[in-house]
Amino acid sequence: MGMTMTQKILAAHCGLDTVSAGQLINAKVDIVLGNDITTPVAVNEFKKAGFDNVFDKDRVAIVLDHFVPNKDIKAAEQSKVCREFACSHCVSHFYDVGKMGIEHALLPEQGVVTAGDCIIGADSHTCTYGALGAFSTGVGSTDMAAGMATGQAWFKVPSAIRFNLFGKLPSNCSGKDVILTIIGMIGVDGALYKSMEFTGSGVANLSMDDRLCICNMAIEAGAKNGIFPVDKVTVDYLSGRSKRVPVIYTADDDAEYEQTIEINLCDIRPTVACPHLPENTKDASELSDIRIDQVVIGSCTNGRMEDMECAYKILSGKKVADNVRCIIIPGTMQILRECVERGYYTAFIDAGAVVSTPTCGPCLGGYMGILAAGERCIATTNRNFVGRMGHTDSEVYLASPATAAASALCGYITEYKED
Repeated sequence: MGMTMTQKILAAHCGLDTVSAGQLINAKVDIVLGNDITTPVAVNEFKKAGFDNVFDKDRVAIVLDHFVPNKDIKAAEQSKVCREFACSHCVSHFYDVGKMGIEHALLPEQGVVTAGDCIIGADSHTCTYGALGAFSTGVGSTDMAAGMATGQAWFKVPSAIRFNLFGKLPSNCSGKDVILTIIGMIGVDGALYKSMEFTGSGVANLSMDDRLCICNMAIEAGAKNGIFPVDKVTVDYLSGRSKRVPVIYTADDDAEYEQTIEINLCDIRPTVACPHLPENTKDASELSDIRIDQVVIGSCTNGRMEDMECAYKILSGKKVADNVRCIIIPGTMQILRECVERGYYTAFIDAGAVVSTPTCGPCLGGYMGILAAGERCIATTNRNFVGRMGHTDSEVYLASPATAAASALCGYITEYKED
């Protein structure tokens, strides 16, 4: 029996000709990632275990993004631990204020991750990098510590679900609508510890930003990872960006999948995940009576340039509804700068929105947009659990940048329709 794309990458990284679903392996990793929340715990475990050095200073990435610039004393102390560790071990890929960015937007942009990689990160949304044709998955801080020291990690080889994409998305839909639709179909445990492998002719019609968004939320279906094939879109994205030579793996024709799910992209509709689970999806047009207090456009899911372009297209020359707070957060400093150069910042401010430096901020209820009891937010973030963005009696609705921006103008959840 042949191997899936994920299984081929894992086999190569553990030095075996073949691996199969359920097999336990010890694999070499290409990148070990941590952020300002998870790295201090990993550093503590690193020291407790008696490790003296990281396995490769060029293969460890530490990104301060959740509470940076530091929001309080605790955040400052956590960031200090990261700074001191990165300095003492000469970590090459250390990103702090001035060159900061949301980790899962920043690493692809900077070429730190590439096709064929095996990546672990002490953050559940590390599965984002499957969009580049890599195996990437989230781990705990203890595994991060071991990975930093040894350059290896244990895995149980996942079985796979194939999502065969065909057709082309409607103009008012994006990758966010695709992944919300899929999670609504299979549920938050529908791909539990499985690889979500996206294939088919429709892949070519998805931009890299669409793919990064889709893989980012694979974890919201319980998946071990999400992954796309490497095609011209991927190669063009990596060209001049990747710091290492990409390695391209393809699934065997006789690869085994637990099931194949057909997705006609033409049928995708603007989709919203209602409180309090990403699987609780409805068509945006069915929610027009839901009044909102806040809009957040950003996060590791939808803070990329195409997302900023979409927000600009909808908000430019218009006004955010009274009593609605619209918060826009570019994913990286490079994206922020491009927004400034294109005049997006002025348009956002004129529309009545506020723009932040790159940060996870409100996504995890950290800062820059905490909700009070009874308040509702429509956000391009990835989770809407109880209390995710603030008070346990608040509500978060997940949506695409188009739906979020259109809702900001109306004050109610609104399906975006092009003029």
